[in-house]
This record gives sequence, structure tokens and C-alpha cells, in this order.
Amino acid sequence: MNTAATNPTATNTAAADPAAADVAGPVRPVEQEDRWILNLRGLAVTRIGVDVRLTLFLDGGWEVVLEAPARLSDGAIGPVRPLLPQTQDVAAALPLFGATVRSAVAFKTGSLRIVFDSGLHLVCRPDASCEAWQVTGPQDRRFVSRPGGGLATWGPS
Repeated sequence: MNTAATNPTATNTAAADPAAADVAGPVRPVEQEDRWILNLRGLAVTRIGVDVRLTLFLDGGWEVVLEAPARLSDGAIGPVRPLLPQTQDVAAALPLFGATVRSAVAFKTGSLRIVFDSGLHLVCRPDASCEAWQVTGPQDRRFVSRPGGGLATWGPS
């Protein structure tokens, strides 16, 4: 039973407990010591764009843009399919169309991990020479993997 729907004074546990934020639904991104828990849970991939980048367009105005090689796997330890956006070798990403985000984490080391309801895991690590990936959203919210590692963030505080 959804307590919040029946009790208007109920609190959102995701806001009170940052560890629950990625499980409870769309809330503001939550900063933790080594990562940001992004607020993409429940958003579907509505379009996929390919040029020298691979772009996943999500509900709610969010975009995930990959510019460096990434990995797509069935589960955390399943077979890995490489995604190479710079050469448009990204056909393995087509099953992401219509998939819903279950978890999205931007690590302060510059890595990105997104888990989808289909069981697919998308991982992009930092690149030495370019911004490997970026996630952008409403209110000019932006997370960017910096060249060589690290994470830059912009947006409302």
C-alpha cells in the first residue's frame, strides 16, 4: 500500500535516506561520498541517436550522451558487448529503446553505471582524452565525466 497516497503527512523516505533515493523514485540527485545517485529511476528510453556519439533520450527531458567506448552487459557479470560511439558501432544498444532505468549512478571517479529493467547494465569509464559521457536534465542539471577522470556537475543546489 502506498502510504504517501493515503497519508498526506507521510514523508518521502528517499529524501530522508540518500541510500534509498535510487530505489524510491524520481527525486533530486543525491550526492554521496564517492558518487551521485541520479534521479532517473522509472524513466524510459524514448529515442536513440547516433552520430559520433550515442545519445539515449529519456522521459522528462533527460539525456545520456556517450562519446567514449562503453560496455553493455546482461547483468553485472554477463557477456559484455562493446559500444563504440565514435565509429557508430553501437547496434548492441538498440534493445535499450523502450527500456526503463532502474538505477543510475555517476561516480566521482568519472564512471557511469545505468541498470535497466531489462537486466542490461551500461557502464562507461572515463577517457584520457575526452569527456567520456554526460547526463543532462531539466533546470540545467548536468553531470560530466572529465577527461582523465573525475566528475563535474552543474545545476541547482
